[in-house]
Amino acid sequence: MVIGGEVALLIAMAFGLRYVAPYELCAAVVAAGAAVNLITARISPQQRVMGDREAVVQLCIDLVQMSLLLALIGGTANPFILVLLAPVTLAAATLPLRPLVVVGAVASALSMALAVVSLPYPDILLPVEFRLTAGVANVAGIALVASFIRQSVVEAARMALALDVTQTVLAREQRLSALGGLAAAAAHELGTPLATISIVAKEMAREAQTPNVKEDAELLIAQAERCREILRRLSATPEKATDEVHERLSLRQLVQEVIEPHANASKEVRVEAIVTGAKDVKTPDIHRRPEIVHAFTTFVENAVDFARSEILVSARFDADTITVEVRDDGPGFAPEVLAKLGEPYVTTRPGAEGSRTGHIGMGLGFFIAKTLLERTGAVVTFHNAKPRGAVVSARWKRSELEVV
Repeated sequence: MVIGGEVALLIAMAFGLRYVAPYELCAAVVAAGAAVNLITARISPQQRVMGDREAVVQLCIDLVQMSLLLALIGGTANPFILVLLAPVTLAAATLPLRPLVVVGAVASALSMALAVVSLPYPDILLPVEFRLTAGVANVAGIALVASFIRQSVVEAARMALALDVTQTVLAREQRLSALGGLAAAAAHELGTPLATISIVAKEMAREAQTPNVKEDAELLIAQAERCREILRRLSATPEKATDEVHERLSLRQLVQEVIEPHANASKEVRVEAIVTGAKDVKTPDIHRRPEIVHAFTTFVENAVDFARSEILVSARFDADTITVEVRDDGPGFAPEVLAKLGEPYVTTRPGAEGSRTGHIGMGLGFFIAKTLLERTGAVVTFHNAKPRGAVVSARWKRSELEVV
């Protein structure tokens, strides 16, 4: 594309505008650029991924070739000096930051060099000050365009990663939900062999020669009937076919599970849990929801990095609601991120060098935790406490969590 544009430019200058320029040298520079392209295409395998270093070399060669051509037709006095932005734009869109800086620096250096080392623009003699100013303007354009594209690419990559993480979490939930259908299929498939076992056991009981054999056969009949009853429940209501003891827990057990991974995370911070409730209101047992435990474990992990000395995980209940809250005594949420907290890539976590856990935050933890809690019916809020500290709270209607 660049070679084609250069050829079109020279044709327009020579035959359209009839400017006087060293077209023989210009043609040689364009031919050299075309030759580099042809050689690269010839020696390079068709299916491969170009490395960052090779990409930098290729883009810098393009910049040098463009600059040589521009030096022959006016340098920065030529409006087509803007073509130097093209390789930098490509680098900003596809390469990491360090290679981008290299390409940008080469393009900027060549822009300023063209302000003082070039043949005069055909038929026009511009002062050095103007040409230097044009060079500076081109450098500013390179910086602005590269920065804008780089930011857009980084934000797009971050959002794509956030969506991938969320889709992974949701896919896991879908797989868990699919177990209900699997249970129904298993109930259907196991029904026939259990019926056969029941019939054979009844025949054994009827023809038993000794009391012991008859007792064993009756036990088989009873156990087969029990299995059939379990399968009927699986087929009819698979979501209820769970371990009732494991699938329910008290609020105290919930907050203990939340703080357990972080109880000894730091010698400087004490992590405690309490449960309080309204007077004369029965303490509820709730359904075990992995989303809730995961989300509040994330909030506590974040609080460990910011708290001065204490983190309190509290569960409160009354006749209508259940509230779980994480409160620390740190500096609180920064004002500029408080309004957007819970969105992807909004974070106040310190870097690894200042973090107690050594974790560098990306802002995905709060986003995923908030999303999971809201899927359970919670209303999630973030605010700063007085006189200091951050508070993360989730409130449910009691009927949404309580085991009846």
